[in-house]
Amino acid sequence: MKNKVIKGQAIPFTQSNIDTDAIIPKQYLKSIKKSGFGPFLFDSLRYLEAGDLSTTNNRKINPDFILNIDPYKSGNIIVANDNFGCGSSREHAVWALQEWGIKAVIGSTFGSIFYGNCIRNGLLPIQLSTDDLQKLIDFVEKDPESDQILIDLETLSINFGSSEINFEFDKKYQASLLEGLDEIQQTLKLSDEISSFEEKHLKQNPWL
Repeated sequence: MKNKVIKGQAIPFTQSNIDTDAIIPKQYLKSIKKSGFGPFLFDSLRYLEAGDLSTTNNRKINPDFILNIDPYKSGNIIVANDNFGCGSSREHAVWALQEWGIKAVIGSTFGSIFYGNCIRNGLLPIQLSTDDLQKLIDFVEKDPESDQILIDLETLSINFGSSEINFEFDKKYQASLLEGLDEIQQTLKLSDEISSFEEKHLKQNPWL
């Protein structure tokens, strides 16, 4: 991520329990690369007919689905409802969201594995109270042409219109996202401390 501010078009997903199979259907999980999944994001919802990896782009789109409607199809922040990302533990769901251009997902609750996958891959998941989330959804739905919102990860705040909402976020995760570091890179920052510990430990326990 490595960006303290995310600004852009919000996309309202008012349906609860959006599972990972809806985010990226199972027929597209044949690769472990982190790219190539964006075109199939919400595939079964975006199109009126089923598809697979051999499908061309000539399928009929669902004109009622949010990502097929201006200005939401160019959005980069999802404002979700309860239990977004529930279901199976496919990391591909996060990869597909990121490749589409999604930078943050805001909701009241998330699937726990999905939440962890977001953190590991640099996608910002923000959890709000039900009341605060409803305020944000009301703003987003009121005027689609002016529903730009700004998320500041450093101050842990969301600004929209003339309003501001503060959110809580684990400081460890906050630091890793601000610095753009994954778990391995975070560990490597402590390499001197790790080496020092290993040396002391070996002196104290030479038989190991």
